[in-house]
Amino acid sequence: MTGWTADELEKIETADELEIASLRSDGTLGSKRTIWVVRVDDDLYVRSVNGRTSDWFRGTQRSHQGRIRAGGVDKDVTFVEADADLEARIDEAYRQKYRRYAKSIVDSTLTPRARSAALKLVPQD
Repeated sequence: MTGWTADELEKIETADELEIASLRSDGTLGSKRTIWVVRVDDDLYVRSVNGRTSDWFRGTQRSHQGRIRAGGVDKDVTFVEADADLEARIDEAYRQKYRRYAKSIVDSTLTPRARSAALKLVPQD
């Protein structure tokens, strides 16, 4: 696997939302969900505000593969559990990127439940 290009990172980082769909066992994509995405260094992260029991998150745990779309970038990805050591940096990325929204909405991405369902998006070749 290779990393994100500078152009892809820029486009996804500046997009407000990201569409995410996990790969089903039959090779088709599941339903798209719209979620927030943040960048930390040269990596992209998403969290499920409803934790590990949300439908879209459980879908990512079956095959660990799927597709994302944001900012004109459409990419196959591998879903990797986010490193717990990055929690504070991911929190800060959410606070900074989405600060124009109500604090209560942003805070929903910072709960222990959301942190437990944090994924790094790794681009596939």
